[in-house]
Amino acid sequence: MQHLSKLLEIEDSQLAWVLRLGLYGLRTQLQEALKEDIRDPGSSACQEVVRELDQLLQPQTEKDTGTRSQQDTENTLNAFPASPTPRVPASPPPPTWEDVLEPIQLEIPKEQKLKHIGDALLADQELLQYVGAYQFHSNNDLDLWNEIQRLLLRVPEKVAHTWRECILAEVSQFGALEEKFAVQQIGFSRSEPVYSGLQGSVYATGLFLSDQIDFDRQLQVEKRGGELDVLAGIVSACLYFIETDTCLHHAFKSVDRFGVRPLSSDSEKSKYVTALVDRFERVSSTTNADPAIALRARLDLDEAIHSLVYLPPCDRFSWWGKLQQEARRSLDGVVEKARDAGYQVQIRPLWGTYADIYTWSKDDLQLEIGGVPGEVSACLRVYAKINDEVIPGRVLFRSS
Repeated sequence: MQHLSKLLEIEDSQLAWVLRLGLYGLRTQLQEALKEDIRDPGSSACQEVVRELDQLLQPQTEKDTGTRSQQDTENTLNAFPASPTPRVPASPPPPTWEDVLEPIQLEIPKEQKLKHIGDALLADQELLQYVGAYQFHSNNDLDLWNEIQRLLLRVPEKVAHTWRECILAEVSQFGALEEKFAVQQIGFSRSEPVYSGLQGSVYATGLFLSDQIDFDRQLQVEKRGGELDVLAGIVSACLYFIETDTCLHHAFKSVDRFGVRPLSSDSEKSKYVTALVDRFERVSSTTNADPAIALRARLDLDEAIHSLVYLPPCDRFSWWGKLQQEARRSLDGVVEKARDAGYQVQIRPLWGTYADIYTWSKDDLQLEIGGVPGEVSACLRVYAKINDEVIPGRVLFRSS
């Protein structure tokens, strides 16, 4: 046990991460076996092993990030109602580790210990200016935790960070603890957390971008370490959220040019996903094509990615906004290749006052919520000119 503990305590260690996954899996197997055969002569010893594993898997104390002021924390914590009396954390329900064990069907408890946190979020007027008139729909803590975290992905990262720290402080009052290893994973070009899960009196999964698992199978592409990996990871993230977040909409012209459509229905979801995957496949097939052809394919994919929107549109400095900006920045390299090949190329993202940019765009859509009246809320497609070919941009803008 001494050497297990020593390895688990090493921060940022891939080996420690693999060990923790394996121990979670072992604990899950033993817990399930105990339920099946309580008369087994090894039952008592097995329970002791499970308790030892629980002690090993206790999370390490997190260091203070120091990225927000003490006053910010106190102000946000004041939004919460009085917390229940603290109690000793219960043994965490078994997590599902699909890369370690066969999936185990868990019964999700209906009790909502996180409800007052959701109520506090919806009482924050600063937050509501980014997400609009929102109502939580989850009927259990596992789903509610993920719904809360997805909501915070739409607001400026500084605001989201402050809220997350205060939420973790609040849930610790009733025996729930941050758990960084109980996560759903999305295939990506690098590894980084999106948000953590919970263990203790509340079990909930988090979300993690991982370069150790494959991209979404619909893309039919393997990791090669190049620029296509960046796009495949971003599209994989889009496909994951389309399946999990009923609040997503699309404004993709090739699917529907007349409005912003919710992706809550299977038919609308299928049409958008088909178009998004098709745009990615075109990019994949033109990596060695004429630079102008490759650029047009990239512009089309960029439009598909940026046409995945919330209402009101996400803040540009939110997690979602930065993910989409990462896709758009990747256009720079393709533009340079086209210029090096002798093409005259102009690219212009359309932001600012709508009256100043509307001559560069076409088929724009007007919104009545979010953003600043009279300004662009989302640039769905950049304006482009390749030699004499003009490709208009497209935007969502807030009515004056």
